[in-house]
Amino acid sequence: MTENEAIKLFKCLSDKSRIHILKSLVMEDMYVERLSERLALSPSTVSFHLKKLTEVGVVTSYKTQYYTMYSICTDVLETRILDIMKEKSEDATLQEEREEQYRKRVKDAFFEYGKLKSIPTQRKKERIILEVIAQAFEFDKKYTEREVNIIIADFYDDFCTLRRDMIAENLLDRDGNEYWRVKKNNL
Repeated sequence: MTENEAIKLFKCLSDKSRIHILKSLVMEDMYVERLSERLALSPSTVSFHLKKLTEVGVVTSYKTQYYTMYSICTDVLETRILDIMKEKSEDATLQEEREEQYRKRVKDAFFEYGKLKSIPTQRKKERIILEVIAQAFEFDKKYTEREVNIIIADFYDDFCTLRRDMIAENLLDRDGNEYWRVKKNNL
C-alpha cells in the first residue's frame, strides 16, 4: 500500500457511519436496504458511504439475483500500520535532498579550507562535523592514541575534546590505547 493509498484509507475510515457499515459487513455480506435498516440511515447515505469505502478498496460488490451485495475486503484491512510506515515515502528523495543540503550548509559554516573553525554547540551539527572527521580514519585499522590525535589535530587544535566526542557518538571505539573506526555507522 502506497503512502497516498494509506492516507485515503485513513481519511475514509475516519467516519463513524463507515466504521458501523464495516462492522456490519464483517458479520455478513449485505445489500444497501438491509444496511440502511440496521444502521438507521437512509439508503442514499448508505450508498454514499459504500461508494467511498469501495473507492479505497475496503468494500467490494457483486450481483446476486436482484440485489447488489457488498462484502468486506479483509486483505486491505489486515495490512499492518507498521508495514505502511515502513514503505518508502514518495517524498523520500526530497527529504534526502533536504538532509544533504542541511549537511552541506553545516560543513560550509564550520569548515574553512579543511580546518574546523569551532565545535558546534548543537548536538546534531556536531555529529555532522564528527562524521566528516571520522572519514579520515580507515576501517579495520588500529590507531594509537598519538595517531588519532595527529589526525584530529589536522582538523582542529582541541583534539582531546573531538576524540572524546567521537567515542561518545560511537564513531570511534577504543580499548586501552588502541582506537578504531566503528563500522556500524557506514561512514
